[in-house]
Amino acid sequence: MSASCCPHEPDLKSAPAGLKRALIWVIVINATLFVVEMAAGSMAQSQALMADALDFLADSLTYALSFVVLGMSLRVRATAALLKGVSLAGMGLFVFSLTAWRVYTGAAPEATVMSAVGVLALAANLISVLFLLRFREGDSNVRSVWLCSRNDAIGNVAVIVAAGLVWLTGTYWPDLIVAAGMAALFLHSATKIVLQAARELATVRIRSAPSTIAMETSHRR
Repeated sequence: MSASCCPHEPDLKSAPAGLKRALIWVIVINATLFVVEMAAGSMAQSQALMADALDFLADSLTYALSFVVLGMSLRVRATAALLKGVSLAGMGLFVFSLTAWRVYTGAAPEATVMSAVGVLALAANLISVLFLLRFREGDSNVRSVWLCSRNDAIGNVAVIVAAGLVWLTGTYWPDLIVAAGMAALFLHSATKIVLQAARELATVRIRSAPSTIAMETSHRR
């Protein structure tokens, strides 16, 4: 059950060491794949690869933020998740705009490079998913990490399929359609993260209300 459904605050101050190790590994994996995939996407003129590379970059930064706030208060963790959700939404809109621009300026990408890098990225993300699988149910901060990794694996499969369709059709439309689909997935996950973070922040406000009232009463006395 997710933290937003629980009546108590998850105790991440005693989070297993495995979670921290897993985050370190996925940060390294995502940062490395950002460099590899962005270079390959530019070389192959693939919008889908470059969109996926941006996702790797965003994930590296959000995983690092998740690592920093582990063990902090629910308010801090939920605020961090809210920031990540808003950032993910911004990235989705950015990818949408780049995709629309490429409709008028792009040529068919290099399918061989797309498929090879897509397989490499999928392998990296499946490893990340395995690292994070047992932590997929948690507060909004931890859950956002799981959603990012899951989205990446789905996106990599889509890139591989798009590469095959580009090769078959000789056009850039499969590449652009996958990039737009990935952007929509970013926005969907961003909405889920933001809503859960907002619920957790509301819970914090409700919990703090009695103590605030008590303090005001004592001051009046």
